[in-house]
Amino acid sequence: MNGFIFFLIPIALAATAIILGVGLYSLAKGGSFAKHHSNKLMRMRVAAQAIAIALMMLFLWLAGNGGS
Repeated sequence: MNGFIFFLIPIALAATAIILGVGLYSLAKGGSFAKHHSNKLMRMRVAAQAIAIALMMLFLWLAGNGGS
């Protein structure tokens, strides 16, 4: 189980970084895309970040309990 969660952590971190990058790019560029999607992108980033943190905490909890 630890190995699977350890595999998911970089995926969650990459998703967070990609969403953040798209959101920052849209805010910097402006226009209609930013007007319609910037708030949704930042909410998606917060959700992806929460998932990444939860996976890291779960991994640490399982590692502390001997992986069972």
